[in-house]
Parts: sequence; structure tokens; C-alpha cells
Amino acid sequence: MSLRPAWLTFRRYAAATTGMTLVLFSLGVYTAATGSGLACQAQWPLCSDQLIPALTINPDFIEWFHRAWAMVTGFLIVGVAGWTWLGSGFDRRTKLAATLAVAILPLQITVGAITVTLSGLVPGGYTVSTHAAHLSVALTIFTLLGLATIWGGGRGSARLLRAAAGIAVVGIVASALFSRAVPFLTYAPPAQAAFYITGLAGHLGLVATVAYATEAVRSGYAGLDAGTAGTVRALAVGSMGALVGTLLLGRDLVLYTAVWQQVNLVALAAAVALAAGSAWTLRGVEPDGPSSEPIGGD
Repeated sequence: MSLRPAWLTFRRYAAATTGMTLVLFSLGVYTAATGSGLACQAQWPLCSDQLIPALTINPDFIEWFHRAWAMVTGFLIVGVAGWTWLGSGFDRRTKLAATLAVAILPLQITVGAITVTLSGLVPGGYTVSTHAAHLSVALTIFTLLGLATIWGGGRGSARLLRAAAGIAVVGIVASALFSRAVPFLTYAPPAQAAFYITGLAGHLGLVATVAYATEAVRSGYAGLDAGTAGTVRALAVGSMGALVGTLLLGRDLVLYTAVWQQVNLVALAAAVALAAGSAWTLRGVEPDGPSSEPIGGD
């Protein structure tokens, strides 16, 4: 007899873990933007010689809370991989995505520790290179979790493909409101966190769009031909590349001159246009094609 409650399906657990990772990403950006990454007297895993600092809103607490959220999320990520291997009905790609997310998790933890130990464990750890690595590995883990959730949830449909493309457009357009390329809001720490929450939501929509469109090309969806699905996939891949560029430029990885702002603006416009193109391509597709029953305990 299973001790797992009936409502806790793999799809829900993996989606919740992906959501936790999205929040963690945003918390990391906020922590760095406020300078709190240099708090805790540059110690890790201790924080100012304490395991748990004073629970008041200050740089030490912000950095410690980010670490605590990361620890919980890390265990949940391990749980996703474990479920795919110990459960039944999961295909190889789902297991591979979940396992890779766990495999590179130690790298992310190591880079995170280096990032916050300036003059601590690793002198000079708070540098552009470690920030870039921390951001890139986090995005890779987030993408792999998204794929594990999508693939482990069962076969897709034209309806799910249209929904994914719509989420991508909404997320990318929303991120434009907070982007440093658009002079609409001051790019303060809260705006930076909001930019990454919305931008990553758009990225996840694009990941789902590519995954479902690829499935449609290979095995077909009701009401959707392979040619249309291939076009949608190509547009979504292009949008994803442009969006990742804006996510990288959203951090201080380059000296953000007027030229880089223009590059950022072009990348953001391309991401919006290509995502909108993929959604527009699906406008005439019937959204009620059936999908198979989910797998993995759903």
C-alpha cells in the first residue's frame, strides 16, 4: 500500500519543484542585487558565525533565507529524479532530464559557495565569472526540471501546445516591463526579481512549446500537421535563444553601455516577435485534440 496521498502525482510534485526553482532563481537575483550576497561575513555554510541569523529583514537574513530555500529546493530536485527511477512508466528522456538536474546540482552549490565567500573560503569569489556560471547552471537545472515535468506528465496535445505558446508570449511581454533595456521602471532589486520571474515563466513556456511541437512533428497531434508543428518549433527555439540573451544581460556580466542596451532591446524584441509568431501560427489549430492518460502515478 502506497503512503503517498492520491492527490500527489508526479506532475504536481515536479511542477511544484520547478516553481520552487523559479522562486529560488528570483531570490538569488534579489540577493545579489541588494548586495546581500556579501553578507554573513562572507561565510558559508555559517552566516556571521551563526547557523541561523537574527530573523529580521537585513542582509544577513536575506542571504541566509536564499540559502535555506536553495537547500529545500535541492532535496525536492533529488526527489524528482528518485521518483522517475523508482516509479513506473517513465521513459528514458524523463529519467535523463531529472537525473542531469541532480548531477549538476553539486556544481551549482559549489559555485554558489564560491560566489559568497569573498575573502572567505575562496578569496575573490564574488566576481563576474562566478556570477555568470551561477546563472547559467541555474538556468540549465530549471530547464531540465521543466522538461522532466512535461515529459513525465504524459503525451501532449494541440491544446497544450497552444497553451504553452500563450504562456511564453505573456511571460516575455511581462518581462519587458521590468527589463533594464526598457526605460519604464527603475531597474532596482524588486524589478530585477520580477524580471526574472516573468522572463523565466516565458522561458518555461517556450521549453514546453518546443517539447510539444517536437512530439507533434514525430507522432502527430489531432488537428495539427507536422509542417505547422515544425514551424512553431523553429520560432520557439529562436525566441528562446533571444530570451536567454536578455536573461544574461539582465545581470552585470558586461559593462552595460548604451550599445549593450540596444543589443538587449533588439534581443527582447526578437524574443517577443518570435514567440508571438509561434502562437499566431497555431491560431487555426483545433485545441481539443485528445492526449493520452498521464504516466508516473498521475
